[in-house]
Amino acid sequence: MTANPLLIVALALSGLIAAWGILDPSGLGVLAQSVVAVQFDSRGWFIMLEASGLLFAAIYLAFSPMGRVRLGPDDAEPEFSTPAWIAMLFAAGMGVGLLFYGTAEPLTHFDEIRKHVPEPRAAGLALFVTYLNWGFHAWAIYGLVGLVIAFFAFRRGQPLLLSAPLIDAVGDRPWTRGLGWVFDLFAIVAIAVGLAGSLAMGVFQVQAGLAGLIGLESPDALTIPVFVAICAAFALPLRRDLGDGMAKLSNLAMLIAIGLTGYLLVVGPTSYLMNTIVSGFGRYLFGMLPAGFSTAEFFEREVVDWFQGWTLNYMIWWLAWSPFVGVFIARISRGRTIREFLAGVIVAPTLFSIIWFGVFGGLGFFDAFQEQGTLAEVNRANLDATTFSLLERFPLAGLTRTATIVAAFLFVVTSVVSAAFVLAMFATGGDENPSVRIRTIWGAILGALGLAMVLVGDVALVRSIIAVSALAFVFITPVLVICLFRSLNRERQQ
Repeated sequence: MTANPLLIVALALSGLIAAWGILDPSGLGVLAQSVVAVQFDSRGWFIMLEASGLLFAAIYLAFSPMGRVRLGPDDAEPEFSTPAWIAMLFAAGMGVGLLFYGTAEPLTHFDEIRKHVPEPRAAGLALFVTYLNWGFHAWAIYGLVGLVIAFFAFRRGQPLLLSAPLIDAVGDRPWTRGLGWVFDLFAIVAIAVGLAGSLAMGVFQVQAGLAGLIGLESPDALTIPVFVAICAAFALPLRRDLGDGMAKLSNLAMLIAIGLTGYLLVVGPTSYLMNTIVSGFGRYLFGMLPAGFSTAEFFEREVVDWFQGWTLNYMIWWLAWSPFVGVFIARISRGRTIREFLAGVIVAPTLFSIIWFGVFGGLGFFDAFQEQGTLAEVNRANLDATTFSLLERFPLAGLTRTATIVAAFLFVVTSVVSAAFVLAMFATGGDENPSVRIRTIWGAILGALGLAMVLVGDVALVRSIIAVSALAFVFITPVLVICLFRSLNRERQQ
């Protein structure tokens, strides 16, 4: 298929970022960190307002009469079964991040919060902040962007592009085509950079686990071999049908993750963990809406930096991933109603995240409150090793460590495959089944960007690079949602 100007510019930009990261990784990371710091200081309030606004919009749509509207013709049927559908969207959205941060993030928040409040209360607040970062707000961002794309693609007959809602809702005019072209370009760059960051975190996680498994003192020696192995692993699924490749890999990764959670819940301090999950869920359920409007404006700089480095960074991170996850879940969600779509995309993954962090974070707190607890020290020294250090405290540590490595590996592979698929759709004007050749080209680009992120090395810098790629979506996403409401109101009036 003939390359279009959008594809050429997107490939050029992505290639330049990859080259910069490979040749000067620290320079790219430091510049991104400084840009993000300025943006968070000046626009942090708007990011939190937008994330909460999207959650309220999702709630309204799900419970309104518009929730009965089907994403496609009125007689359309879903392409995938509900379990396979949820597994695919979940693996594409957050999989490797949960493995990486399951214990590390609650313990990190705990270290910061206990400087200001008593330890028992600090643990509860640390879990609450983790739920806030990974819960309903995150999936509302994914859900609304995905819903916009799915509605205009399957209900309105438009291509699976971010430009489609604007052109369809406002009209096919020169300025809407030009602005839509910019939307698509930013989407491609954000997808590529955001996925590359996830690939790098997957490499860090897998190499840390392998190093401990084989008794290697320094995991750095495994960085390039692990990276090459991941790239080799996603090459084959890129050449297979989406349902055949992605569904099998994501289902296996999810089964491993569920098995790990259940195993630790049973062999660990079960009553303690159930108390943690139940009380944490209640605290989150009744506190998430007001907390969604927090900006840490009246605290000292140390607290502001912590808030910006985690909660604000997460909100912008989900925005960075929203075109990728949104287009992908739209592609696999034809035939579902708006209410069913929002319930599946927002509620199911959030509930799993609550259980996951309740178990892994609860075990971290349990260790921290023991006199001999050392997990917090490991976490301060190396986030990559926290999950594996936790697993060593329980029977069958070799098996669970291996399972975690395999799950992380598969989550990264499924993310790369789905991202390359989405990028290929953009490159072919919204083609729902892009050619193998185009998918393979984007797989290679993602590999190059992933190598750049691996060379950057520092997780905080990698997250800053992802955040820079998403800054434009702070302003693009509200426009897309307005287009959706405008078209839904028109449909109700007809």
